[in-house]
Amino acid sequence: MPTLSHLPPRPRDAHKGNFGRVQIIGGSDSMAGAPALAALAALRSGAGLVNIACPDDVRSIVAGLVPCATTLRVEDYKNFEATVRGIGPGLGHSLSDSQLMNLLGEQSVPMVLDADGLNRLASIKEWWQHTSTHTILTPHPGEMKRLCESAGLAFDLRARTEVALALAQRSRAIVVLKGAGTVITDGHRHEINNTGNPGMATGGSGDVLTGVITGLLGQGLSPYNAAILGVYLHGLAGDLAAKQLGEISLIATDLIDNLPAAFRQLPAA
Repeated sequence: MPTLSHLPPRPRDAHKGNFGRVQIIGGSDSMAGAPALAALAALRSGAGLVNIACPDDVRSIVAGLVPCATTLRVEDYKNFEATVRGIGPGLGHSLSDSQLMNLLGEQSVPMVLDADGLNRLASIKEWWQHTSTHTILTPHPGEMKRLCESAGLAFDLRARTEVALALAQRSRAIVVLKGAGTVITDGHRHEINNTGNPGMATGGSGDVLTGVITGLLGQGLSPYNAAILGVYLHGLAGDLAAKQLGEISLIATDLIDNLPAAFRQLPAA
């Protein structure tokens, strides 16, 4: 089992502002569900406030899927004062390269980059000069290959840990290389996750992970610790879902439905 951090107990006089102002930036005309999944997962992971910045033509769809979150047009993302961001689920070309660079420049706001956020990042010249210890990259192997090649690094999936360490060192970011035995590293230390199952190889699963990690970041965990705990909980929710439904029928929303039980099963502090 990886070394897990714990969220602090909630004070009796807590309010929603105490638990993070999370913004999910994503969505496109063919992928309105992706940012909704990430937002729902962030809420189920304890985020106090969640906002979704998405293209205007899908805002009503996204708002209907996540009634507990607010929405903005993607170009108006700055109108929500986020303390943490998850960028990429279903993004397509809804964000310009210059906007992405501006977001990377906000060093005071930790962020999770996934999916199209990673693909866009890999297309930017010397992108690793713009990431930092406040950035979490969550690539699957295909995205990892693109990031490594664009950064001039060798990619060999047979050496998952070494590849993840190299990319984290180059970018100074936290790297979460997804797959069986997900690797989480800051370039110096690493953990190998032991939860999860093949049923989680389904569309939207990565969007849920983005939301879980972002929600934990919003509650004050460091990027490295939020990544480790988020991956563990995401896999544990998948294991709980597989026990109920089997691996074949498992879908991404089942992961969200099982997050509460996963949190309750966390080892005691």
